[in-house]
Amino acid sequence: MAPQERNSYVEEDDSQNTTNNLSNIDLSGGFVNKGYENDSTDVAIPKNTTPAEKEKKKATDFDDLLPYVGEFGLYQKILFLLMIPFAFFVAFVYFSQIFMTIVPEEHWCWVPDLANLTVEERRALAIPPSNGPFSHDRCKMYSTDFKQALAEGRTTPDDEWPVVACQYGWEYNKSDVPYDTIASELDWVCEKDNLAATAQAIFFCGAIVGGLVFGWIADKYGRIPALVGTNLLGFTAGVGTAFCDSFWSFAMCRFLVGLAFDNCFTMMYILVLEYVGPKWRTFVANMSIALFFTLAASLLPWIALWADDWRMFAMGTSLPFALAILTPWLVPESARWLVSQGKIDRALTILKKFERINKTKIPEKVLSDFTESSLKTIKESEAECRTYSVLDLFKTPRLRRNAILLIVIWMAISLVFDGHVRNVGSLGLDIFLTFTIASATELPADTFLTAVLDRWGRRWLACGSMVISGIFSLLATAVPVGGPSASLAILGRFAVNISYNIGLQYAAELLPTVVRAQGVALIHIMGYVASIVAPFVVYLANISQDLPLLILGVLGIAGGLLCLFLPETMDTEMPQTLADGENFGKDQKFWDNPCFARKKVEDDDEENPGKYTKRPSVSTTEPQEFVRAVPSAIGSRASIRASIRASTRASTRRREEKNVV
Repeated sequence: MAPQERNSYVEEDDSQNTTNNLSNIDLSGGFVNKGYENDSTDVAIPKNTTPAEKEKKKATDFDDLLPYVGEFGLYQKILFLLMIPFAFFVAFVYFSQIFMTIVPEEHWCWVPDLANLTVEERRALAIPPSNGPFSHDRCKMYSTDFKQALAEGRTTPDDEWPVVACQYGWEYNKSDVPYDTIASELDWVCEKDNLAATAQAIFFCGAIVGGLVFGWIADKYGRIPALVGTNLLGFTAGVGTAFCDSFWSFAMCRFLVGLAFDNCFTMMYILVLEYVGPKWRTFVANMSIALFFTLAASLLPWIALWADDWRMFAMGTSLPFALAILTPWLVPESARWLVSQGKIDRALTILKKFERINKTKIPEKVLSDFTESSLKTIKESEAECRTYSVLDLFKTPRLRRNAILLIVIWMAISLVFDGHVRNVGSLGLDIFLTFTIASATELPADTFLTAVLDRWGRRWLACGSMVISGIFSLLATAVPVGGPSASLAILGRFAVNISYNIGLQYAAELLPTVVRAQGVALIHIMGYVASIVAPFVVYLANISQDLPLLILGVLGIAGGLLCLFLPETMDTEMPQTLADGENFGKDQKFWDNPCFARKKVEDDDEENPGKYTKRPSVSTTEPQEFVRAVPSAIGSRASIRASIRASTRASTRRREEKNVV
């Protein structure tokens, strides 16, 4: 899903804080997703440090306070469950328009003079036959005096009757879509059949603007005001949608709903990740999407059928957003944002609440050290005035090539993903069941990716999943419409789910720290631009049912192959400066694969032949234990699917490193 102009995968302060930039250095040589950093400096602690020295060194970062309040205590579990309504909200925002604008495939011209006849008799007399998938024409009718024809006892048309476009509206066979939608009410068919796609494109335009507006609000006034504001806007515009009676009023409401897209969940997602201990973040980050979001998306078609009317459906999927007004009393503000604003006392008050609910206690000395470290970091940040622009990405050849590749690849992923989401109505099966099955593929895709991403790497996995998605899409056009084509298309959707979840993590790891926030934002915005095109790709099914899948297949294969021209980022130092970004991956070969090429024998270690070695980030004579970074207040504008990889993988890496040692 999702967006933003200044995505705080890294806080923007990183581009202005030389001290914070050091936090990206991985002293253990293990994997650290530098796209998701702490506001303060990570701490590397030698293993032979005494307990007193270790505590003194550790009490400088917010993440170090979590073991004292509980890494996944009662309060964190409550917050995890409170993600459920927000996951439902974002699924409703993203997918509900599909079920408001679908049109029954079978429709024909309405002829008032024949209202007393049966459907079959009306079509036999007034509608020309068709050589297409339907026995009758969907957009034309015979022009004659039907009252006189009935008086003459005619039941079949005269070959000399002229054929004209529908003049009095349409009637619909509601066997496949058994309720009225705004598209069927306003007759968005034939020459107006592009209006549904146009309205969806306008929705994505709103999403771009929403990322800007609510991102600014989040940075200026806090994450909770932004979270409440975006959901209340979704509530207001969603309810307003139910009262629309024209294309332009509907488009305006959907633009406003688009403003709420992504941020209506992402703010909450980031807040919860911030307060969960490192070893639990993989579970929380992945399961909140795999369970809550997938469940909401899978239920949505059946909510539409239960509502049995698009207006009731719009109301039913919008009214729950009003619950967001309770958020300030249930969800704490981002402690990292508070600290970055110098409001350390408020941050400590939140931690006291964690102590009370989790029945734990933070030593006063630890709180004192944390306060002192936070104040020092703020002062250092204010003293550094160096700024960077996203244009810096395009000033040197290798960095420029990588940036352009990331943009093109993410646009391809976004278009293919959204195209598969919206093409379910063209697969020849029941759209409600097909949509549910396709949405359910999110769960196994997320689970699979969690298991293999840090073993197989990003480059080949992104390539493979995209190419496989494209192949399945192309194969779906070569088999009969219905079960065979739908099954292959759903497998394509499963594969592109994997690609989507890799996409923005890849960008966050590959771009230099000093321009990472702006670079990821640019890439995400371009993904929205591609999503604007996706409804029109699906619209091509009106010309040929195979066209959308052909386009999605070609784009999937092309986008996947382009991934091979990017460097691998698994188990590597993340680039900090522009020079680092320019030189990143120069030592890698095209056919390098983390599963094979990174294994090498250490000549000086006879006890561990074939030991898997990672390039050290910093020269050191002592074994280092790395204290994992928190996903920072990942800001205001983190995407759902990018953020799904914001979870830490430190616990797994530490176990592997212990086995190696």
